[in-house]
Amino acid sequence: MRGLRAERGLTLDGLAERAGVSRSMISLVERGESSPTAAVLHRLAAGLGTTLASLFAEEERPEASPLVRRADQSVWRDPGTGYVRRNLSPPGFPSPIELAEVVLPPGARVAYDAVPGSVGIAQQVWVLEGRIEIVAGEESHGLAEGDCLAMRVGGPTAFSNRTGRPSRHVVALASERAADRAREGGGAGLREETAPPPRPRAVGPSDNPKAVRRS
Repeated sequence: MRGLRAERGLTLDGLAERAGVSRSMISLVERGESSPTAAVLHRLAAGLGTTLASLFAEEERPEASPLVRRADQSVWRDPGTGYVRRNLSPPGFPSPIELAEVVLPPGARVAYDAVPGSVGIAQQVWVLEGRIEIVAGEESHGLAEGDCLAMRVGGPTAFSNRTGRPSRHVVALASERAADRAREGGGAGLREETAPPPRPRAVGPSDNPKAVRRS
């Protein structure tokens, strides 16, 4: 994460102000000495102008494979709520789209606060199993198996599973920064003219939230 911060010309104090996370917490995360919750990581990602999924993704590599097997996908568990997030996208492969699979335990609620000045994030949520409730700003949506919700994340957002069994959904994300780079960058790292261009540089993956990239 330190590399992403330096890439954007942000000091610890600058990122702390943008993300609403204390300077000391950011320093601990960068040194791998803290186990941040999903809510804290979301604020840091927004302050850096990227997505939560990007914090667990590898740096883009021209030789990266466009295929990743399920056994090789990185998995992270939120220490605060127990929800499990699996990165589905091939690690290191240039793409403006990021896919993640999320399993919400029964009764779990994951809330993300609005972050002033954060990058806009376009998001679609597709429910594979169970039921979830999504509150985005003042709007509430109940989603059942097969339902898909598109939304633009800028304000407070919460995902809840009010049932007695786990739910599972896929999240597709793209940030304004990714869209800008897609328009500017063409199709670097790809062979077809119609292939998607690169997404922002990202932090290396880890199953352990303490290991949110050291630099």
